[in-house]
Amino acid sequence: LDNDGHICDYELHELLKDAGHSLPGYMVREIIQKLDRNKDNKISFDEFLAIVQELRGSEIAKTFRKVINRKEGILAIGGTSELSSEGTQHSFSEEERYAFVNWINTALEKDPDCQHVLPMDPNTDSLFTSVGDGIVLCKMVNLSVPDTIDERTINKKKLTPFTIQENLNLALNSASAIGCHVVNIGALDLKEGKPHLVLGLLWQIIKIGLFADIELSRNEALAALLRDGETLEDLMKLSPEELLLRWANFHLENAGWQKINNFSSDIKDSRAYFHLLNQISPKGTEEDQPRIDINMAGFSEKDDLKRAEAMLQQADGLGCRQFVTPADVVSGNPKLNLAFVANLFNKYPALTKPENEDIDWGLLEGETREERTFRNWMNSLGVNPHVNHLYGDLQDAMVILQLYEKIKVPVDWNNKVNKPPYPKLGTNMKKLENCNYAVELGKTAKFSLVGIGGQDLNDGNATLTLALVWQLMRRYTLNVLEELGDGQKVNDDIIVKWVNKTLAEAGKSTKISSFKDKEISSSLAVLELIDAIQPSSINYELIKTGSLSEDDKLENAK
Repeated sequence: LDNDGHICDYELHELLKDAGHSLPGYMVREIIQKLDRNKDNKISFDEFLAIVQELRGSEIAKTFRKVINRKEGILAIGGTSELSSEGTQHSFSEEERYAFVNWINTALEKDPDCQHVLPMDPNTDSLFTSVGDGIVLCKMVNLSVPDTIDERTINKKKLTPFTIQENLNLALNSASAIGCHVVNIGALDLKEGKPHLVLGLLWQIIKIGLFADIELSRNEALAALLRDGETLEDLMKLSPEELLLRWANFHLENAGWQKINNFSSDIKDSRAYFHLLNQISPKGTEEDQPRIDINMAGFSEKDDLKRAEAMLQQADGLGCRQFVTPADVVSGNPKLNLAFVANLFNKYPALTKPENEDIDWGLLEGETREERTFRNWMNSLGVNPHVNHLYGDLQDAMVILQLYEKIKVPVDWNNKVNKPPYPKLGTNMKKLENCNYAVELGKTAKFSLVGIGGQDLNDGNATLTLALVWQLMRRYTLNVLEELGDGQKVNDDIIVKWVNKTLAEAGKSTKISSFKDKEISSSLAVLELIDAIQPSSINYELIKTGSLSEDDKLENAK
């Protein structure tokens, strides 16, 4: 990292963290000690080359990866065959497996459709076989974002390879629809229970559910976290992770305890957690919540692991012993501790909506279905950073520029784009330059951008930002269709003609005149089109026909 030609324990720690395998300091030092030949507590390039040379062609090459990756809590899987030590290799975290299994066991405990695989044993690989028929994954998607999947579409009885494939595709498509990045994950990967892919998908689904209510428009009491001189708009720009940190510090400040800067190194001694639990536990003032006292005796326990266990016993009293073990707390596992705190917030926010006349509550309209669709589409493509607020998170155009790449519009990242972190002086100018470039690219892509300037994106102008985003999503969809059609150009007219031709050839009575045709709202044309493409895939007994109410139309759409 510092270009001195050596790798020290700090640099290895950062490297592992960036690779998604954060290890405690003592374990990193152990790795250094094993590889360090001249005992100077760092690895030189010569030492690295010597290690590589010894491993090449030796018998140990066959087992090298299994040995080097079998660190505590990290399991390496796949890739290395008897013939080659160069196969692909993936590792997964036993801690995550343990945490997710316990969460799923609790969440789906009473679901009759999951009893054939629940409860899973968190100490085995049963998770990876249990998701193989797609039912648990579909249920988890619905837990995170209710009504995403119509239960009637999940195959639950007498499963065949075909119906299992349908379930897995349904789970993947639905996960993508709620904003999960599922590129490079296929139904076969899930059926085979590939650990790193299963855990990666599950974490995204669980995280979306945990973060759903950490949002001002859905939880107005979060306005209690406003600091002096701040407006609701300032608070609305914070990500769920930033809001959680502010929430924890709000309660720690009330407890007279020092603030924390993260959910990893700063919570390892459990003391901040003790105070947080004590602050948020019900005090018996609400009718429906009996008083729960937190026993602080474990706070003075000298051993970190024993103190963490004592803290988690108190969390258990609140029904919140989820995601972390004492070892996860002491090692500062950032992902699992974040989930632990998010669950605490969801169960016991302990915030009161401020009755402040200066607050403009009109800002909290919540996102429209259209806005949520665009935001989830962006996140499903794996843009970085994750889009939490559609307009605020696009104000530096970094996400928009990534979307241009997704629709095959070249972006000059080296010469035309200002990348974060931005300088303290002139931050907004750098962001504005990016926005101007984004509009310029839109014109080269032949988008209709009359009256739209970079300033509008930078200001978070809802109407004009949506106009650009809509065209990006539309172009992306047309590109996908062109790829499916071996490069044949596609537009609205061609699609509408194809729809009507396919319906007519299958003897269907419905047709559409355009994508603005109000007949589409009944879903009948879409359902008949599906049946035309895949005969007998539609259960016509479930379809409402005749004079349809809004509820009937919604049932058909589901």
